[in-house]
Amino acid sequence: MLDFRGFSKLMKESDILEQGGPVACERNQGLTTDGRPLGTMEPDLGVGQNAMSIMVLWNILLKRRWTVATVMVVLSTLVAISSFRTKPVYKAVARVQVEAESPLIQSLNDLAQYQQNWDIDTFIQTQMEILKSDVLAWRMIEEMRLAENPNFVSAKDSNNKISEQRKAELIARFKGGLSVQLMPKTHMLLVSYESTDPQLAARVSNALVADYIDYNFRQKYDAVRQASGWMEQQLDELKAKVEKSQEALVDYERQYAITNAGDKESVQEQMLSDLGKDLANAQSEKIRKESLYDQVVTNRAQMATLAHDELLENLEVKQAELRNQYADIVNQYGPNYPKALRLQQQLSDARTQIEQEQNRVIDRIRGDYITAQNREQLAANAVSRQKDELGKLNQLLVEHNMLKRDFDTNQQLYQSLLAKLKEATLSVGLRPNNINLVDSAMPPTSPVRPRKLLNITMGLFAGLFLGIIVAFAQEALDQSVKSIVDLELLLDTPALAIIPHYRSAYGPTRKARILGNAGQVGLISVEKPQSVPAEAYRSLRTAVLSVSNPSPKTILVTSTKSGEGKTSISLNLSAVLAQRKGPVVLVDCDLRKPNIAAELQLNNDDGLTGILARGISLDDALQVYPGCQELSVLTTGPQVVNPAELLSSDRMVELLSELEQRFEHVIIDSPPVLAVTDAAILAGMVDGVVLVVEGSKTHKGALIHSNRTLVSSGARILGAVFNKYDYRREGAYGYGSYLNYSPYAHYGKE
Repeated sequence: MLDFRGFSKLMKESDILEQGGPVACERNQGLTTDGRPLGTMEPDLGVGQNAMSIMVLWNILLKRRWTVATVMVVLSTLVAISSFRTKPVYKAVARVQVEAESPLIQSLNDLAQYQQNWDIDTFIQTQMEILKSDVLAWRMIEEMRLAENPNFVSAKDSNNKISEQRKAELIARFKGGLSVQLMPKTHMLLVSYESTDPQLAARVSNALVADYIDYNFRQKYDAVRQASGWMEQQLDELKAKVEKSQEALVDYERQYAITNAGDKESVQEQMLSDLGKDLANAQSEKIRKESLYDQVVTNRAQMATLAHDELLENLEVKQAELRNQYADIVNQYGPNYPKALRLQQQLSDARTQIEQEQNRVIDRIRGDYITAQNREQLAANAVSRQKDELGKLNQLLVEHNMLKRDFDTNQQLYQSLLAKLKEATLSVGLRPNNINLVDSAMPPTSPVRPRKLLNITMGLFAGLFLGIIVAFAQEALDQSVKSIVDLELLLDTPALAIIPHYRSAYGPTRKARILGNAGQVGLISVEKPQSVPAEAYRSLRTAVLSVSNPSPKTILVTSTKSGEGKTSISLNLSAVLAQRKGPVVLVDCDLRKPNIAAELQLNNDDGLTGILARGISLDDALQVYPGCQELSVLTTGPQVVNPAELLSSDRMVELLSELEQRFEHVIIDSPPVLAVTDAAILAGMVDGVVLVVEGSKTHKGALIHSNRTLVSSGARILGAVFNKYDYRREGAYGYGSYLNYSPYAHYGKE
């Protein structure tokens, strides 16, 4: 990429070349100013290799920006069409609270064993799988007659007979719209169902939760019914034991006349039993309160969840929302923005409220813990006193107590088992339900799919990514010559000049207004001598004159194929040579497609074919261009059927020799090399050949073949001209700064 210093160096060399200085001598020897072979000079990058690679990639994207934009628009349009044509899907959500089942705990050991064996996470995962089970799914399909609902199945499938395969398909379709998720850090399950009908989605979610709760209840009920059979067998044995122990107790009391003492002892035992239960409950309550107190003190961040404090949860949610708003405002406007200051104050107030609420919750829990601790102490003292009294009585009635205890134990077991047997079918309903419906599903008002804006946005990003890939693929498949580096590597010849595209120099509207007619376009170096293209043609003149010593007099200008700008190069090179080294003659040897007469608006009745075929004198055929008196033009003349034979004739050789004697330079505009053989014929008759290459158009293989054709015909390749360089489009190769460097670049643009 040519920078300012590199261009300054080139401009200084150009000035010295025009004056015939030392640089001209070095170029005559095929060397650059630093002693390297001509054509191997590398541009002064001024940046690292990595920066150069990144710049090349970036400029490739700039060059192919319309490809990237087209892919983005097409892909995003397809995504938008698909999103708008897709039938909206609604999602209804019901919330279910799942807690651990309440165990029957009679001692601290039972509590410890229960806590050790119970795994709440496994229990909740089990409940989630039950909600997604085939049993509940099929029950829902049958209850709601989903197999006949057109919003669940298509019309053609709604009347099919329910076979096993059909049943499996319906269950799979139902489970495809079902989703069961656990809310983080809670025991709350989100049961959601998706459907194109919002009413159906809500009904299915609510019905599924209801069936799940009923299923859970029936599972417990069936378990109790199975246990009741075993209890009936044990009742008969317990009844016999109770009768036997009662008879022994009555006989003992009758023998020792123990009447009131027995009642008193029974009362004392009952009191001790009740106090023991109270103590166990108090200890359990104290442990629970103590555990809760330790958790909230050591983990203030989760205090709202642990204490189930709704106010604290709301304050934390509000604080999170304020923090997100504050972050967005700070990122956009900075911390001193008024709204950011207000949000910062609100955050401070929220933190204060949270701390106050946390302190209040801690105080409440600590108060509950102290109350439980006091209750435990009172219960322990009462038990201790009752034990003392009972011990005194037991010392007198040891045997009586043994009989009484045996009777009471058997009787208690019998009564307990009898009560459990009678209440077996009701025990499940009397126990607290550990599964509760928190929120019923409401019919959703907005669909969850398709998310049109998100889809279009993702389509744009995907289109951008795909467009970049396509752009790089196009660049990789493009075999045209895109830079002077490519040109010099392919031909092993120097690039004489870079001629900018007129559209790039002026813009399409400026070209039409400033360069309106054909003559002005062809000879811009005469019509607009201070424009950027005119400066480029003068650089070409300098390069051509410095190629060898003495400078070549007869110069053939050709190209690989038509349309690459060889005629414009011939016209303007002739004009700038005439301005400095005149007189110069321009010979149009493109006998098949003559352009110069039309470009310069000259008479084409007599010309080259008139001299070669009809014997017209050179003076009669030559015409002076009115815009430059030092420039003479020899047009093609009338078209002939044998142009190659005329150009290869002895008369053509004599004509060129005569032109060399009369003019300082002879510029020949020939046909393209690959189109016809005329250029190869003329190449051996001249001092040098200038090969015109159109930027990003000339194929590399065609250029190499053209070069070989000219070399094999004995031509001396002076160099190549990189023509029609559009630095607006081809900015990737770094010549835009060179073309805009000229102090006269603004002339002609107004």
